[in-house]
Amino acid sequence: MTSGVFLMSITGQIEQAQFPGFDDIYCKYCFSYGPDWIITTGLEEGISQISKCSGDERQIFTWNFPLEVTFKSTNPHGWPQLIISVYGLDVFGNDVVRGYGLCHLPISPGQLPMFVPESSSLVQKLSCWLTGRRPEYVDPRILAQGEGREVFDFQREPYEI
Repeated sequence: MTSGVFLMSITGQIEQAQFPGFDDIYCKYCFSYGPDWIITTGLEEGISQISKCSGDERQIFTWNFPLEVTFKSTNPHGWPQLIISVYGLDVFGNDVVRGYGLCHLPISPGQLPMFVPESSSLVQKLSCWLTGRRPEYVDPRILAQGEGREVFDFQREPYEI
């Protein structure tokens, strides 16, 4: 018996986001997938340009950031997920996380809700308030894993991509 292989091609773009109250933000993307999956063409991760908030009441950031990738696998276990991290500059010019979002591929056009990690103690909350920095993940791919997610505190933000 021969094993079958299938391909999944994704073509699209991250068009815009709404992050009211912020300016100068950019996004990073990466993919998380199982051990039977490999990327045959395209990039596994990328970073957009910095976008300024529109001057109207919509407060939209426009990237029109293209995504194009092809996966190959022998079984659907570990189906690929798209992970988006949005960062902005604080008043000191430091990169600060503004939100995370993830979804399984392929996705239809629409909006992706964003969230940020929440500090787990009062000391950490005070430190975040004093420094202006939120907790962030060293590797955002941890969000796509089921193991250990129950220990994460999330604050859903009203931001969307």
